[in-house]
Amino acid sequence: MTATAPAQPASALNLPGLWRGQDWLGAPQPAVSSGHAALDAELPGSGWPLGALCEVLLAPQARSEWALVLPALAARLQGTGGQAVLVAPPLEPFAPALQAASVPAQRLCSVSPGFGPADGAAAAWACEQALRCRDVRAVLAWLPLASTAVLRRLQLAAAQQRQLLWVFRPAQSHPAASPAPLRLQLESARRALLVHVLKRRGPPLEQPVALPVCSPALAQVLTAQAARRRQMQQQAGAQRRPSPDTQSAAPGAPLVPHALAGVAAAAD
Repeated sequence: MTATAPAQPASALNLPGLWRGQDWLGAPQPAVSSGHAALDAELPGSGWPLGALCEVLLAPQARSEWALVLPALAARLQGTGGQAVLVAPPLEPFAPALQAASVPAQRLCSVSPGFGPADGAAAAWACEQALRCRDVRAVLAWLPLASTAVLRRLQLAAAQQRQLLWVFRPAQSHPAASPAPLRLQLESARRALLVHVLKRRGPPLEQPVALPVCSPALAQVLTAQAARRRQMQQQAGAQRRPSPDTQSAAPGAPLVPHALAGVAAAAD
């Protein structure tokens, strides 16, 4: 009788594409640190995965995505060539906040095809082309109307090019299926940003990760801008004081809305 070799235990297997549930944190997935230690501790590979779609769901009127991604974006652009591409951003980036976070504003390329239903396909196409560009280090795309098929195509493009891709969508997209390996939902709270990990490779996370609303340097910039806004409002109010000959005076020049407007109030 021929002796049969004993079967190898599952722990001895080392097959490509095979991973064990208890190994999720040390998965070989290449990643970039998020810059938030508490979040890195809960992400497979200890950071934002390279070559994968990171889907971030936002509450209405919440502008918290920049506070989440700025540290990693700064690290991605530090000391290297290339640019980060912003696809269909709803508001223009705030240059002083970028500078405070060590993100060179001149290396951000913004593509704004529009916000209508017909423009969603153009935005997805621009995102896909940016992922295939050798000089692009990261892509940030606001795609509220993207279908599952579009997200699957972007996931494939990110995987092929080993790119860092964030796609921002409204919180109403939560029930819809998503091919994103990592899916987060942001919730703004007093003095904190709550990150709900909806989907990751590994066990579910019951409690959200609490992150600071912004860094001390960014808080200083936003507080200064908030003080400037209050001063301009006071000056405009003084100009509008009624007189016997006029009903009102022209208000002061408004500040241009930007992606981090309102964050200073949450940080107070």
